Amino acid sequence: MSPTTPPSRQLERLDRALVALPLPSGAVFLSWRSLRTDPPSTTFHIWRSSPNSPPARLTDSPLSGPTSFTDPAPPADASYSIQTILPASPDSPPSPAVRPLKEPFLRIPVDPPKGYTPNDVAPGDLDGDGAFDLVIHHTGRGRDNSQPGLTDPPVFEARSLSGRKFWSIHLGPNLREGAHYNPFLVFDFDGDGRAEFVTRTADGSIDGTGKPIGNPSRDWRSLSKGPTYGRILDGPEFLTVFDGLTGAALASVPFSPPRGKVSDWGDSYGNRSDRFLACVAFLDGTRPSIVMTRGYYQKSTLAAWDWRNGSLSLRWLFDSSSPPHLDYSGQGNHNLAVADVDNDSRDEIIYGSMAVDDNGSGLWNSKLGHGDALHLADLIPSRPGLEIFGVHEKVTHPHGIACLDASSGTILWSRPAFDTGRGLACDIDPRSPGSECWASDFPSLFSSSGQPIGPRPRSCNMAVWWDGDLLRELLDSTSISKWNWESHRESSLLAAHQHGAASNNSSKANPCLCADLIGDWREEVIWRSRSSNELFLFSSSIPTTHRIPSLMQDHVYRMGIAWQNAGYNQPAHTSTPLAPSPPR
Repeated sequence: MSPTTPPSRQLERLDRALVALPLPSGAVFLSWRSLRTDPPSTTFHIWRSSPNSPPARLTDSPLSGPTSFTDPAPPADASYSIQTILPASPDSPPSPAVRPLKEPFLRIPVDPPKGYTPNDVAPGDLDGDGAFDLVIHHTGRGRDNSQPGLTDPPVFEARSLSGRKFWSIHLGPNLREGAHYNPFLVFDFDGDGRAEFVTRTADGSIDGTGKPIGNPSRDWRSLSKGPTYGRILDGPEFLTVFDGLTGAALASVPFSPPRGKVSDWGDSYGNRSDRFLACVAFLDGTRPSIVMTRGYYQKSTLAAWDWRNGSLSLRWLFDSSSPPHLDYSGQGNHNLAVADVDNDSRDEIIYGSMAVDDNGSGLWNSKLGHGDALHLADLIPSRPGLEIFGVHEKVTHPHGIACLDASSGTILWSRPAFDTGRGLACDIDPRSPGSECWASDFPSLFSSSGQPIGPRPRSCNMAVWWDGDLLRELLDSTSISKWNWESHRESSLLAAHQHGAASNNSSKANPCLCADLIGDWREEVIWRSRSSNELFLFSSSIPTTHRIPSLMQDHVYRMGIAWQNAGYNQPAHTSTPLAPSPPR
């Protein structure tokens, strides 16, 4: 096998995820998944049934175009199925029937403790039925790492999209709550067809069956008034793998990267030592590994773990305080990204302004320092490989925003700024090839090659594929808007707050999750309800002319959804652009 030939990478089994959405006209919009494993000649029939009539086929000939269909005049109590017509099985049975939603979004009940609200959500198939389920991080009183004080214990809950509750897990008093403390992973790490839930635990954590982890009587919180008040700077930490279906703790081992000496991270009170991120990476090219990280302002560490045959084993530990990586300190972000950037069929971790190779060694170090936003994709289609666009904080160099070659860290273009907090890269202008880039400190929208092409959008938060064309839309707070590249204005496509939705994390204003979960190739957005007792899942009912396989089967995108909850949430990007470049 040549170095550029992808190995047989473990894939998730996905069903068709048929969804039926009501339209204001009374019609019903249907959409479902196309899969990368579908032969090119795959087509579909639509069946409708109702209590007063036998099942009827609505399609005279099989649908060969987009995986969507509108029933203009449905009877009351209609339900729908799709029949997949494959060359090898032209008479396959229809899928299980679904009823149209009563509203233009799906309500998913949740059960946060009193005073808690749903925050980050991660998807995974917990019961092995081919549909995505959700793990929800419920947050109560939290603290930023820079702030002393007691917090509420982190709580997690698992639900199916239909609302079935699988379990709740309480991490207990010896883990602090806040945006940088508790990244979590939901993925099938052992290849048995069901996703596991993985996170950091401590004495007093309670699994989904009610069993404690460690010593439930120990309280390691500092209760001395001062900069360490409420912090947990001593006591054991564990890495725990939970059964995705039952919430039972399957294995717990001492957490790595370890805390060690708190002052080694850059302060004496635990701000920098308790900065965590996490991701999934296919480090051997075929099976997923767990990657847990610690620190980024000064010392940066990453530990790769494998979950195989009911056992956790440490694959490698990267430590910027040890040779030969001493100059890698201080290069981490509030986020990270995963992809095979050096074309060896194995994933690397882009950790802010540095990259760690699949074997745990440093791949490159741009030395651009810490930043709050990071985007990894094929931003410049005319160049081979992937690129990175990022913003940087309080810099002493002339690269406040920069676009880099993802394989080497070479700066392709940059602009000076001192302290840029937000930046986004995605394709919003069809006249310019590749992804446009913009940032909060700059009035201009930049082409993928770094040239100003006009004023930038107001929104600089997240991106979403929503309206059916191949450009991306803008996602900010509870709104989805379309950028008009001619008038330089944003027009509203969805105002979810009108339905009672709320965003998370104050000024970060992000949804619980943005991912391709159901229906066709476009993304769904999950927000919490203002009452916090429900999640609202919105899916687009705008017709599209494109048939594209599920984005969750694009490896770079799927890795992006796995890490989206870590730190400051960022949108996932596909490995190749969906929209073709305009003719020159």
